[in-house]
Amino acid sequence: MVEPCPLIDVSGPPRERGRQYGAQAAGRIAKGVSHYSDQLRGMGLGWPEIRALVDDYLPVIERFEPAYVDEMRGIAEGAGVPFEQIALLNARTEILKLGSRPDLRARLAAAEDPDGCTGVVALPGATADGRLIHAQNWDWKAECAETAVVLRIRRDDCPDILTFTEAGGLARCGLNAAGIAITANYLESDRDYCQIGVPLALIRRKVLESEHLALAMRAVYATPKSPSNNMIVSHAGGVAIDFECAPDETFQVHPRDGLLVHANHWQSPVALAKLKDTGIASTPDSLYRDIRVRDLLAPAIGSIDTDAVKTALFDDFASPWSVCRPPRPSLTTNLSATVAMIVMQPELGRMEVAMLPALNRTFRTFELSGAAVDSAAAE
Repeated sequence: MVEPCPLIDVSGPPRERGRQYGAQAAGRIAKGVSHYSDQLRGMGLGWPEIRALVDDYLPVIERFEPAYVDEMRGIAEGAGVPFEQIALLNARTEILKLGSRPDLRARLAAAEDPDGCTGVVALPGATADGRLIHAQNWDWKAECAETAVVLRIRRDDCPDILTFTEAGGLARCGLNAAGIAITANYLESDRDYCQIGVPLALIRRKVLESEHLALAMRAVYATPKSPSNNMIVSHAGGVAIDFECAPDETFQVHPRDGLLVHANHWQSPVALAKLKDTGIASTPDSLYRDIRVRDLLAPAIGSIDTDAVKTALFDDFASPWSVCRPPRPSLTTNLSATVAMIVMQPELGRMEVAMLPALNRTFRTFELSGAAVDSAAAE
């Protein structure tokens, strides 16, 4: 039995909503912290070393948005855990791989699995009801199905937010009341980890706090990053752009025939002429996952609905190296899976989530207002 993703409701100023979040998600936060601390111990690292890395990295976060530090301190207080554990959940890759200790970076980089994904947007002209659909399969460690939450944030100073994330995280993918949505995919290049940048999770949170699409896109395009990353930003009004982000430069991929599909390899010809894609060795299935999703949806252009998007993302061609990945050993030592399928309709403020979709086709529907509702996907 796959446990559904819970809804966490928070409101108020940063510290207070952090406390609410931490208290409601304490059990899942503890599982996430235990998972990552066990992995770190296996590499010979304890919390004293991680605390030192957090201390090194904290000024970067504070310069980007001081309220995020305050909110993370509130989460730690609500969950009854040290602050550095919440900071690690929000910047695990950046803190571990960059910090200020090259000896630790080399050891940790060699053991890190890619955070894979397949993202898709169907523009209004391609859908049956004229509403944009933005969806994603999140491929990561199978045990993270037990630590995921949907966080609903009520705000007086910016749009309300609905985000799917690991418990304790400020954001991963999601939508807001202004009709803006974001998903993100792993990318890798030969420029990675040569500079200190803002943690990716916090950039995504900044996008979801944006009232205006232009400022959401600016946050993705212009914010310095440590690793490469792919972020798809859409708006219910019918705009979607895929941003292939190197740490110091951003490239664009635009929809074709009303569809935008991206996996875990670079697509922009400009990007490929300027940098080396170093991620395909660890995500070779990326080379056909986006092709499969596009080919499955293309015949339905003009009549695509959420069921069609789900069917494409359930694709099991070449399983277990498939669009919808059942739990399988990764190329390192971890058990990898499609942890969640997330299907969003920003105009409706609606997000549907199925956990471990290769094993489970029950979706829980979350909305910016209202209770969560469970339903099964059509076969």
